Amino acid sequence: MRGVRVWARVLGVEGAVVKGVRLEQEQALEVLVVTVRPGWKQRGRCGICRRRCPGFDGGGGLRRWRALDLGTLRTYLEADAPRVACPEHGVVVAAVPWARHDARSTRSLDDTVAWLATHCSKAAVGQLMRVSWRTVGRIITRVVDEAAEQTDRLEGLRRIGIDEISHRKGHRYLTVVVDHDSGRLVWAAPGRDSATLDRFFDLLGPERCEQIRLVSADAAAWIRKAVVARCPKATLCMDPFHVVQWATEALDAVRREVWRAARKAGQTAVADDLKGARFALWKNPEDLTERQQQRLADIQRTNAPLYRAYLLKEQLRCALRRPVHQAMNLLLGWLKWARRSRLEPFVDLARTIDDHWDQIAASLQHGLSNARVESLNTRLRLITRRSFGFHSPEAVIALAMLSLGGLCPPLPGRG
Repeated sequence: MRGVRVWARVLGVEGAVVKGVRLEQEQALEVLVVTVRPGWKQRGRCGICRRRCPGFDGGGGLRRWRALDLGTLRTYLEADAPRVACPEHGVVVAAVPWARHDARSTRSLDDTVAWLATHCSKAAVGQLMRVSWRTVGRIITRVVDEAAEQTDRLEGLRRIGIDEISHRKGHRYLTVVVDHDSGRLVWAAPGRDSATLDRFFDLLGPERCEQIRLVSADAAAWIRKAVVARCPKATLCMDPFHVVQWATEALDAVRREVWRAARKAGQTAVADDLKGARFALWKNPEDLTERQQQRLADIQRTNAPLYRAYLLKEQLRCALRRPVHQAMNLLLGWLKWARRSRLEPFVDLARTIDDHWDQIAASLQHGLSNARVESLNTRLRLITRRSFGFHSPEAVIALAMLSLGGLCPPLPGRG
């Protein structure tokens, strides 16, 4: 095999011709500079649409692209950067086979950085690849934008989950949309209101909005408003997890009322026991420790209202786990019990469940919950934590789409 072909294979620049290789000094370090030119099939093409176009001028002369390091040497590709006159995009720099348009690094470097960014922090990627953390962010955005143009992530959506997640302190939220069938993140945007969600449905279009059959979400009014207005054939499913969460909050409200009453009556020891009983009341019975079981038994013996609230929470949790017909009958019985329980938080909870009865019934009937969305949100929080935060929601979204949206490229030369 000829030496120039070996260099082209090593550098991952198929479709290009290697003209020469030399060592240079750069800030007291030796760097490898490889002079290349596009193959004849790749010349004279628009950098944006890749259409063959007439030449315009020689551009700015020689240009360098940062390539993957060869051993310990920082490596650059060097080539002319002529401009072409594209009938659609005007005068642009001609395309090169080894790099994306308007990039100062090669495709191999971009893809390696993008892959590493899904597995470790930006700081670690920057140190390993000898690039700044801002460059890492730009590479991620560039790779995601190109992959998004080549795939229609919104095609074939039938069952989706919608939720919001905090990505930064100060009530900074993202609205995320997940495909239940593929398990992938298909869309995300900063904000959490109907206007934000309308942007997703605008992108989806009226025809594909009508194809959506099931939407899982929590009880947020802004989600319900947007779904009802834009997806006329969709059934909104209320996530059972949030219903149990409401019951847990109602139970804790009862515990606080009993605790305040005990303190007011001067029963300090009883108040201290109630304060320490929070986790015993919250946890599922099968997960209780021996000490928590004893604390729960003490509450049963000495505090009937609080123990009644605990039983209401557990009955609701168990009812939502049953098959749909049993669950609906149990829920009807639970509503009667809650209304006459003389516990105001649970009386209010019964009214709330009545208001969302159709959505809860739909979730039980179709077996659809927001568990997949919550799992994805947990992974999104891990991404944010691993990267030690982001300065902009766009950076969070780009990395989320790379990691959770199926847009991460394979490592160069490995599939």
